[in-house]
Amino acid sequence: MPNQPLGFVGLGRMGGPMAGRLLDAGHELVVFDSNPEACAPLVARGARQAGSPREVADLAELVLTSLPTPDIVQAVAIGPEGLAEGSRIKILLDLSTTGPGTAARVAAALGEHDIQWVDAPVSGGVAGATNGTLAVMLSCPRATFEALEPIAGIFGKLFFVGEKPGLAQVVKLGNNLLAAAALAVTSEALAMGVKAGIDPRVMIDIINASSGRNSATQDKFPRSVLPGTFDFGFATGLSYKDVRLCVDESEALGVPMIVGAIVRQMLAVTNAKYGPASDFTCIAKVVEEWAGVEIRG
Repeated sequence: MPNQPLGFVGLGRMGGPMAGRLLDAGHELVVFDSNPEACAPLVARGARQAGSPREVADLAELVLTSLPTPDIVQAVAIGPEGLAEGSRIKILLDLSTTGPGTAARVAAALGEHDIQWVDAPVSGGVAGATNGTLAVMLSCPRATFEALEPIAGIFGKLFFVGEKPGLAQVVKLGNNLLAAAALAVTSEALAMGVKAGIDPRVMIDIINASSGRNSATQDKFPRSVLPGTFDFGFATGLSYKDVRLCVDESEALGVPMIVGAIVRQMLAVTNAKYGPASDFTCIAKVVEEWAGVEIRG
């Protein structure tokens, strides 16, 4: 879609940097966020600020969304003053994590307006969004995927999952379950080591040279738990939402998810104790309290 403005709705911790990368690549941008202040850095760089999702969809054929919950995605896409009411939009590329149920419902509703829905959940955190190193999982017609490659590729590495709406969401939910599970079980293992008298940094180094290494030992603990900052950049409430969606989808498919259900409960406790805005590395704080230790390097 050369020389045409792109729309972007949702300029939070992930959406803001991704929209910025589109500007970096030379694209004209029309943006909207429910918090007008989130638009300011992009407007300062030349983006046009719209007054509603519908206004974005009046100005852009391709609109990208990066939103926190399935309900918000649905409201922005097909609610009053939503994207479906726009006069120009042809494709909605959703970078959010909604779960396959919401993806299927929104895709069907948009289809009635001749708007193509594209699942494109991403993984890689704020750093990946900023640096263009995200994993971008897409499910949509193959021809649509090929047409969108130049734009979606600005965000990172693309993976075509299939054509059915929601398939990319299933992959994303599985990934986020594994990330949370690694964090929870690593917290338990490290708390055990600290209580026995082992330096947690030494234990992390040993695990990372051994078969137990995982995303928590390689990244989250060294960056956010051992220093005691708990600032990895992913909210507890969002992690809890993703794992709930994952367990629900698994149960709907008839796949037992016993361990996943336990991870969901760990996040429920963390969410209740530290709040949905806390960092999801606070799972380690819950384990620390139960164990009576602090895991600090």
